[in-house]
Amino acid sequence: MKLAAVQLDIAWEQKEKNFRKVEGLAKKAKGHGAELLILPEMFATGFSMKLSLTAEEEDGETSSFLRQLARDTGMAILAGAVFKGRNGLGRNCALAVDKEGQKLATYSKCHVFSFMGEDKYHQPGEGPIFFSLGELTVSPFICYDLRFPELFRPVAADCHLMVVIASWPSARQSHWDILLPARAVENQCYFVGVNRVGTGGGLTFTGGSAVYDPLGNRIAYAGAHETIILAEINPTTVDRVRAEMPFLRDRRF
Repeated sequence: MKLAAVQLDIAWEQKEKNFRKVEGLAKKAKGHGAELLILPEMFATGFSMKLSLTAEEEDGETSSFLRQLARDTGMAILAGAVFKGRNGLGRNCALAVDKEGQKLATYSKCHVFSFMGEDKYHQPGEGPIFFSLGELTVSPFICYDLRFPELFRPVAADCHLMVVIASWPSARQSHWDILLPARAVENQCYFVGVNRVGTGGGLTFTGGSAVYDPLGNRIAYAGAHETIILAEINPTTVDRVRAEMPFLRDRRF
């Protein structure tokens, strides 16, 4: 399966502007033969804590946009959105829809970023999930989750592809660059990190979106500008690597 990861320069708190930009980039990705389109965390607004703008019903405008985009392009889509949660809080989510616009899964970010006060606005999720997309099994995660390797382990044996969508700032870019291949190596699967670029909320973002194979080799890289990166994901490669080096079965704790 060919995936397209969109490293987006998000217009701060401007949903319509971001929707229109994504439409154009999605058409380019489809033109390159992509079957799965991946967009960053909270792609419609940036990492804003303005819940009156960001938090929607699960069938709200961002979800509706993604479903229609999937139908229009014939691509499955995985993208960030904020849905309403309990007690007036939001849920920072990754929504997956198939090429017909039907929901495949919704993942809620398990580790909310207290360092920037996200815990005051978003309730944490309850655990990892995975879903099937053709022959692939995919597990989505969001940004700060990347720092917690124990979150990935429960689904490692079931996954061909793990995806982290993010708004990871440039101040800690080196950590992103280290942790992505580490997660690929330790879980022996394809690993994709999709970050944003540009500025928003007083922060600067320098991207570094990338795709790694199950051996930790980087097979696609976005650099620091708005762009689309493409990669072929082959589930038989995951199976082969795990058969040749069966490290996962030796895990004890």
